[in-house]
Amino acid sequence: MYFCGAVIINLISFNMRNLILRYTLHSDFIIYTIRVLIGFLLGYILFVSFPEYSVSWTLISIILVISPQENESQKIAIDRAKSNFIGSAIGLTLYFVPISQLYAMIIGIIASLIICKTLNIMAVARTSMVALIIVYLHEQESRSYFAALDRFGCVCVGCLIGLAVILSTRNIIIQLRNRYNC
Repeated sequence: MYFCGAVIINLISFNMRNLILRYTLHSDFIIYTIRVLIGFLLGYILFVSFPEYSVSWTLISIILVISPQENESQKIAIDRAKSNFIGSAIGLTLYFVPISQLYAMIIGIIASLIICKTLNIMAVARTSMVALIIVYLHEQESRSYFAALDRFGCVCVGCLIGLAVILSTRNIIIQLRNRYNC
């Protein structure tokens, strides 16, 4: 009698585990939550380790790159990373152009939109404009090209971390789905 009960409990726990894995491995919300937490923790380690840099923008870039839509997460992450690089590069470039802040921002926004349109990534154009603002406004406050380079580097590192999280977790999820036939 005891043996039958143990077998039934093992079957129930096995079925329960498979049910939980199937739900988890196909839940965009759970996958997104795990990715955001992994990205945030990696960024936070950098934030604590390098307080002299603008690593808070790395954290923001990580969150911007990671997408909640699992079916398009890799493409969206790559597009958002491109968009972040575009905006950051424009912001850094505008630092060296001797025009007023207002005109520089307008030119930067238009340039971001044109480049995103040319690269067919308009869906993530606002990410480019956010990166532009992050890089350009801060360096205008500090009046130092190092600040612009610092922001550019931190935004780019955040993009790379977010992209790495997407790609690495995508492979793990595919392996788990294959292993558990879900």
